Parts: sequence; structure tokens; C-alpha cells
Amino acid sequence: MKISSTQIERRFEISSSLAGLIDGSFEIGNLFVIVFVSYFGSKLHRPKLIGIGCFLMGTGSILMALPHFFMGYYRYSKETNIDPSENSTSNLPNCLINQMLSLNRTPPEIIERGCVKESGSHMWIYVFMGNMLRGIGETPVVPLGISYIDDFAKEGHSSLYLGTVNAMGMTGLVFAFMLGSLFAKMYVDIGYVDLSTIRITPKDSRWVGAWWLGFLVSGIVSIISSIPFFFLPLNPNKPQKERKVSLFLHVLKTNDKRNQIANLTNRRKYITKNVTGFFQSLKSILTNPLYVIFVIFTLLHMSSYIASLTYIIKMAEQQYGWSASKTNFLLGVLALPAVAIGMFSGGYIIKKFKLSLVGLAKLAFCSATVHLLSQVLYFFLICESKSVAGLTLTYDGNSPVRSHVDVPLSYCNSECNCDESQWEPVCGNNGITYLSPCLAGCKSSSGNKEPIVFYNCSCVEVIGLQNKNYSAHLGECPRDDACTRKSYVYFVIQVLDAFLCAVGLTSYSVLAIRIVQPELKALAIGFHSMIMRSLGGILVPIYFGALIDTMCMKWSTNSCGARGACRIYNSTYLGRAFFGLKVALIFPVLVLLTVFIFVVKKKFHGKDTKVSENERQVMDEANLEFLNDSEHFVPSAEEQ
Repeated sequence: MKISSTQIERRFEISSSLAGLIDGSFEIGNLFVIVFVSYFGSKLHRPKLIGIGCFLMGTGSILMALPHFFMGYYRYSKETNIDPSENSTSNLPNCLINQMLSLNRTPPEIIERGCVKESGSHMWIYVFMGNMLRGIGETPVVPLGISYIDDFAKEGHSSLYLGTVNAMGMTGLVFAFMLGSLFAKMYVDIGYVDLSTIRITPKDSRWVGAWWLGFLVSGIVSIISSIPFFFLPLNPNKPQKERKVSLFLHVLKTNDKRNQIANLTNRRKYITKNVTGFFQSLKSILTNPLYVIFVIFTLLHMSSYIASLTYIIKMAEQQYGWSASKTNFLLGVLALPAVAIGMFSGGYIIKKFKLSLVGLAKLAFCSATVHLLSQVLYFFLICESKSVAGLTLTYDGNSPVRSHVDVPLSYCNSECNCDESQWEPVCGNNGITYLSPCLAGCKSSSGNKEPIVFYNCSCVEVIGLQNKNYSAHLGECPRDDACTRKSYVYFVIQVLDAFLCAVGLTSYSVLAIRIVQPELKALAIGFHSMIMRSLGGILVPIYFGALIDTMCMKWSTNSCGARGACRIYNSTYLGRAFFGLKVALIFPVLVLLTVFIFVVKKKFHGKDTKVSENERQVMDEANLEFLNDSEHFVPSAEEQ
């Protein structure tokens, strides 16, 4: 989902905040059933519940891919009503063509009649529902799987099995990013259109890769993988005959009416006692200052990571001109292995030095400090916004503008009758990007010969080139060499930040169970998980997406004139706002961790707060949950 969010945003012509809501629907689905799974999971047939969960995940993934087959072909030039299957520059209105077309332009009232029929904007609801179904299906897989392995593995073997699952989880993430990189290179309608007729490239802001293929592949694999779980026994350690005898005795017992009545009465008392005990336990953890502080600073810390993972592809694209395919590949090859090594290194440090509560909190403090410093360094790696005539410069390219809104036409294109909502960018040989060949004042083109070049561009001519070659080629101008160098430094810091922060975040799983009473640790972890999912996994992509939307300089428009996806952002303001909000999230974490360390020293002065053997296993299980839910670190091993 993280890999495809930008592609989904463009395909369905939606804003970043709405794409963030779709992303968060996974957590919404998870919250719907997390209480049911936590309470009933250990009492029911766990392998079958896991199998049902895998099947639901597969069904949800396929549901997410279905809109692709019903929406028709993707039209990347909706603003100009160009059919992408037609490879003709006569469809790219230049100055002379627009002057002639203005005499025969279709009246707006006629265009509006076909708006509802043509629009497929509401198809994103299927993606939302499918992702929610995936969240519902994912809920039982990890907590019930861990408990099943731990309950029935031979003594001393569970750690080996959990480590194997850990490794497979990381392998799955790497494969996902590799496949995402491959699918992002493929055009969305691959197999349906002649790819030689597609004028745009993966670096174009209108490019949509084969986002649906990833969900189709993962859906099929999930459904196939669900089948073996239905054949696993409830208790693998019991012989088959013993299972049948137990089942027979259970049936005889339940047929006894008096036992049924007695059991019902006892169950009611048990439920009443449990409900009362639940609220007393909840009050106990919510009045624990250490636990409240822990929940707040982990929420803030995780919110920053969720934002990074959700929008790293968009940031790399807008800041440095990277394609989604390139970003996915580098994340899969470098960043994810760094996270895995960091988690295992953090676990080794905690076990090797037998860190106390104070030591664990200091490790988390170092992690947050490194993350804060990396965000500050990113400010120096922000590239200047592209020079775009009509957005950052006047149309003649001579002077900057105060606002990108309603930039007046210049004398070089005022007679061309151009459609200012059009987005068919061309790069002048003066290094300035123009919104369309028409707005560049171009009079002729090279025809269908690639690369497509436009000539006699009057707005380029104004710059006063000596060679009198006032031309422009199709596509945005690339970033300069200085910005390219910044992009590589940015990614190196990203990898180092991922490694060092993963080292520190491993301590959170142990802190969660050490600061509450032993009988309350399951509730404490479950409540923490709920807060992370609701206020982190759901809300963070939405409010970061809304912030990103405010930095948009050019929105796409359909034939109805409705706003679609953003074509280009003010990259300078976008970088400052994005990294500034992350700094605002991380700085309070350092303050709260300082308070946390002070309170721990005061409360546990002279007491043994080192990590026990059982807590080490909980830490390993929490690492597995981190891998399974790549959005944030949610240790849910005790939820069952």
C-alpha cells in the first residue's frame, strides 16, 4: 500500500489527504476486530482463525485491484481531452493550432453533460473497502500465530521458530519493494494499449504504474497460503484418538441440561466480574504516570516514522526528481536491510548489557536524538523549486512571481488563446519548464518523431539566446547537478537514520511491560496498540497529506473542471513544512523521555530493573510485529 499510494492518488485523481485516509483504512479494519481477536482468539481454533484472516487479506487485495478493470483506460491528458493511444503531436495544442481551435471550441454546457458519465472518481471507495478488509484479515495472524508457536513448540525451540518467521517477514518486505519497483516501471494499462503511443515516462508527474498488479499478486498468494492453516489441529501435541475422545466427552457434557444451566449462571457471574475487573485494570494503567508518558512519547515518535514511510516516495519525487521505481528499489535494497540489522543489533545490545529501565530509556533517547538531528540535516538538502513559467516565473521567464495563483499571460503567448488549466509540460532550451507548448508560444513541432521537439517558441525567445534556437522538448526540465548530489546524501542519511533508530526502538517493547504490574501487561500492550493504530496509523497519513496538499502549485482538472491530483509542488516550501512538522513531533519526545528517565530513577531507585529472560522473548515477538506492520512499531505479542 505504501508503495502504491502515489500511483493510486494519480489514477483516481484524488488529493494526498484522501490517499492518506485510504492508507489508514487498514488500521480502521484492524480496530474493528482487535478486541474480538484479543478476547476470543485463544479460546477458538487459532489455525482456522489465521486461515480465515489470510483469506480475507487476499480477498481484500483483489478487491483493491478490481477498479482497474472497470475504469477504462487511464487518460493522462484529461485537461486536453487527448486519447493516450494516439501518438500525434497534433493533439498537443501549440500556439497556431489553439488560435484555430478557439473558433470551434465546444461550449461549456455541452461538455458538462458528459461529466458524470466520464468520471470514475468514486471508484477509490473499492480500494478503501479492500484495504479495510485487509486490516480485518491481518488482525489474528501475528498474535495468534506467535501464541500457537509458543504454546506447542518444544521447550527451547520457540525462539528458533520465531526467528525464522522474523527472517521470512523481512524477506517478504524486500520482495514487496522489489516487485513494487518493477510494477512502477510498467504502464498502468500494460497489455491493453500500444506502449509505443505513450508519450510520458516514469519520471513524469502524470505517470501511473501497474499499481493493481501488486495487489493482485499478493491477494492470490495470501489466499493460497491460507489453505494449509485449515488443516492444522487445535492442539498439535494431542494424539488424534485423544482429540476424538475429548470431543465426544465434551458433546455428552453439553447435552446435560443441568450442567448447561449451571454453566450459564457461572458464566454470567464470570463475565460481570471480568467487566468490572477490566475497568479497574484500565483505570490502573491510565493513572500510572510512567505508562501515560510512555504512550505519549511513543505515539509522537512513531507518528514521525509513519509519515516518512507513507510519503518518502512523494518527497523523493518532488525534491529530487526520482521515479517511484527508483525509490522503491533503493528502499528494498538498502533501507529495509538497515532496519532489520538495527532491530537485531538493538536486541543484542539489550541482552548483552542487560539494560535496566533507565538504560532502555536512554537508548530510546539516543534513537530520538539521532532522528531529530537527521530531520534538521534534511533542511540543508532541500532543493529549490523548479523554474516553471506561469507558476514560479512570469511566462516570459524574466522575473519571479509572488504567488503561483492567476499569473497573467505575457505578450509572448497572450494571442495564442491557450488553455491555462492544461498540463503538458515542455522544457525550453533555456532550462525553464513551461506548462504546455502553447503557453511556451511554440509555433511548430517535429511531428511524431521522437524525441518530440517544438520550435519557434516565442516565450523562450524572450530570454535572448544567441543561437536563435528557441525550442522546447516534451517533459519537465531535469534537476541540476547540485540537487542530484543532495539526493544521494539524503538517501545515505535515510539509511543511517533507519539503522540507528531501529536500534533504539527495540527497547520500547520491553519498556511497555516493565512499567506496569505483571498482571496488567497484556492490557497495557493492547491499549498501547489501539492508540498507535487509531491516532498514528489512521490520522498521521491524513494530516500530513493535508499539509502536503497546501503546497501544491498546479492541480490536474478533468473535463468537468473538477480538481484532481497534484501535478507539481513548491518543493522548497514542501520540504520545510514536511520536515518542520516532523521536528515538531520529535522534539517533545526528547522532553518526555527526559521526564520519564527522571521519574524512573526516582521510583525504582535501588531496585533491580534489568531485563528478564521472559521479557527478552517478548522483545523478539515485538520485533516480529514490527516487521508485519511496516507502518509503525506495535508490540502486540500479548494481545491474545
